[in-house]
Order: sequence, then structure tokens, then C-alpha cells
Amino acid sequence: MARRKGLTFYQKKNKINPNLIKDIFEMIVGSVIAVFLAFVIVFSIGMRTSVVGDSMEPVLHNGQEILMNKVVYRLSSPKRGDVIVFLPNGNQNSHYYVKRIVGLPGEKVQIKDGNVYINGALLEEDEIFDNIVDAGIAQNGLELATDEFFVLGDNRNSSEDSRSGNVGAVKRETIIGKAWFRMSKEWDNMGLIE
Repeated sequence: MARRKGLTFYQKKNKINPNLIKDIFEMIVGSVIAVFLAFVIVFSIGMRTSVVGDSMEPVLHNGQEILMNKVVYRLSSPKRGDVIVFLPNGNQNSHYYVKRIVGLPGEKVQIKDGNVYINGALLEEDEIFDNIVDAGIAQNGLELATDEFFVLGDNRNSSEDSRSGNVGAVKRETIIGKAWFRMSKEWDNMGLIE
């Protein structure tokens, strides 16, 4: 018997393609892994904070957001000239301080005649730094322990830093990370922190 052409209510069942299901599953799993890795990287390596005050001008400004690397000092030691983020005396109730490392562990830091001396030798610094008016606790020299750093703000005469008795030398364990990138709404003020 010949099959009639015309209207029929019989529909061919679509078979589910196993390759398509496999591809969709791989895409979903890949996306979940990518989001998880991004989350882990941002919260273990990087962190975002804001600068409080004008102590780091002209490099960083009050309220400017910065990104910091929280892992770099697990792999290497902080260096002179690094801009670090720390909690003064480990005080968890304080805001993060952002300052530049001037003195390294084991060194003697002294401020006299408006200049910084390391182990008795004048520290060669960039011309953007003003002569220091108030030497604070570094006037007679300050011996740093094997885990301490001496920090100053770039705006030397408007900074609460290691010269101040309530901040003092910064212990390695209180350093949160290295400030490495400054954020800004203006493109010309955004970039790496030197």
C-alpha cells in the first residue's frame, strides 16, 4: 500500500544530541571555574583601598583608590622606595596607612637638617620631597629591629608616619601589601605607583 501524502499528525521525535549536552555542560563548568578562580585571585592576591589624607601627595591624593598586592611580600622582602599599606601597630580598628619605605631592617635612621640619613650617610632622594621640618622621634636616630621598616609620607611635612610616636617603626607583620596601581576617573592620573 502506498503512503498517502497530506496532513499527518505523526511527528518525528527529536533525539537529544549527546555531544550538544556535553558541550553545554563543559561550558557551564568552565564558567563556574573561571568565576571561582577570579574570586580567589582578587581576594588572595589583590585588594582595593583608599588613601586617607594628603600625606602621599603629589603621587597619591586624599580619597584616591589604590590596588595593593597582598602576596608579593610573601615571596620577597619589602624594598626601599616601595609604597606599602599597613595597619599602625597592628591596630585592626585603624584605617590603612599608605607610606613609602625609607629605612630597612637593621639600619639606623636619623633625620637632621631636614634630610634623612641612613647609617650616617645622606639618603639620595627625589627632588619632589620637601625638607623635613619636624624630625620627631628620628631626631636622635632610630635603630630598626630585624623586622622593622621606617616609613615616610611623600608630603613630608603633612604626614603622620614613623617619625610619630603613635606610628613608629612598622613591623613586617603589620604590612598588608604593596600599593602598585592608582585608580582615577581621569586617565592621566591612573597608573602604576612608583
